[in-house]
Amino acid sequence: MTGFVDRTEELSRLRSLYDSDEAELAVIFGRRRLGKTALVRESLRDDDAVVYQAKQKTSALQRQQFVDTAADSYPGITRIREDWEAILGYLTEQDATIVLDEFPYLVEQDQSLPSVLQAMFDHELDDSSATIVLVGSSISMMEDAALLGNSPLYGRSSLKLDIRQLPFDAAMEFFDDTDTADEQVFRWGVFGGVPYYLEEVSPTATLAENIHRTILSRHGTLHNEPDYVLRMELTEPTRYFSILEAIAGGSTSRNEISGTTGIDYNQLSKYLDRLSRLRLVDQHVPVTEQKERSKRSRYRIRDPFFRFWFHFVYGTGDRYDELGGGAYEALIEPELADFVSHPFEDLCCSALRTLYTDHTITDTGQWWYQDHEVDVVGLSAGRTLIAGECKFQQSPLGYDAFSKLQSHVEELRWTPSDGRERTVEYALFSRSGFTSSVESAASERDDLRLFTAEDVTAALRA
Repeated sequence: MTGFVDRTEELSRLRSLYDSDEAELAVIFGRRRLGKTALVRESLRDDDAVVYQAKQKTSALQRQQFVDTAADSYPGITRIREDWEAILGYLTEQDATIVLDEFPYLVEQDQSLPSVLQAMFDHELDDSSATIVLVGSSISMMEDAALLGNSPLYGRSSLKLDIRQLPFDAAMEFFDDTDTADEQVFRWGVFGGVPYYLEEVSPTATLAENIHRTILSRHGTLHNEPDYVLRMELTEPTRYFSILEAIAGGSTSRNEISGTTGIDYNQLSKYLDRLSRLRLVDQHVPVTEQKERSKRSRYRIRDPFFRFWFHFVYGTGDRYDELGGGAYEALIEPELADFVSHPFEDLCCSALRTLYTDHTITDTGQWWYQDHEVDVVGLSAGRTLIAGECKFQQSPLGYDAFSKLQSHVEELRWTPSDGRERTVEYALFSRSGFTSSVESAASERDDLRLFTAEDVTAALRA
């Protein structure tokens, strides 16, 4: 099993908090499986701390088990009456580091706990150097307790860490350096950057074997994973499931989602906003526009694995079990390269700054208007616009793709900040190389560069 990976900035900020001479509060949140507990334990590797992982039990049992845990380092706590104010007050007098993992489970049983902590930080900890770390997977409950403006602990935390999936380079540390660029892109496009999912993938098995064993088989460890995660967060998940299925199937605008799901357009906003708050869906706009003002929003499922699951698995019942070992070849493989093309575009955008070190690129993303679309766009601090076309297919990228890119860029409205005329540089990204006409054009022009999947993955892992 791979050791602890990445999270360098988060570790540094947590350790700085532990070293503070003042009382500090940290709030760590993010959906399940992202490695929040592992992050905290890694940050405390060389420190003594009270780390309590709450479970869904009565408040009395939770307090009793917390005291049992704390007594290993602070035996005097067993003489304290078992209410949160007294228990936590005793430990903060000892300048302890206290971790309340799965904090929402504690709040479920004792809704006064956030207010108890609020009163402590407001009135009682002036002479303490204790650190309290609250960790939670239920984003909505963490918002209610500590993050939103009307929550008891709002404004008291010195550190808020919104834990998200690992970036591409860190995710690939779970596997061998000998993997080809194709293997890396496919694996990222299916499993994404969630540590728990990556740990389920065998580095010695093929992609087909891993997908069948962990996802398609009804006994697979990830077969019902998104269903489990969503039902832990959403009390009425049916409509949310329908929206995620629609987005995974290619309905990405509000009109398209409404038409596919049958949910009234005017009601759709509250569901999409909720999914966005839970970090499950992102609202994308053309890179030249502001999200608040754009009328051309598209919605995407943030986690590649969730996108894969809702595209290929959700609603299939026992279909894959009935097909047995041939399920992957029959139903997944024919579509997979096209399915992974969208994550590949995002990887190309992410690699742009490393591939174009001769420019200061301020923004990257995609651009679209009516029938015109550009897969990769980089806006520079100078006068240069970088425009790219991506193809993750088995045939070489041909000159027609370059011609189409040029025609689309003509419709892309962007003016450099100094108001002068822009210059355009073109980038072509291909899984399977380029035709001779494209290579010839690149050799004759100084505004066209060609990049393979190997170039992209190498740039991301540089």
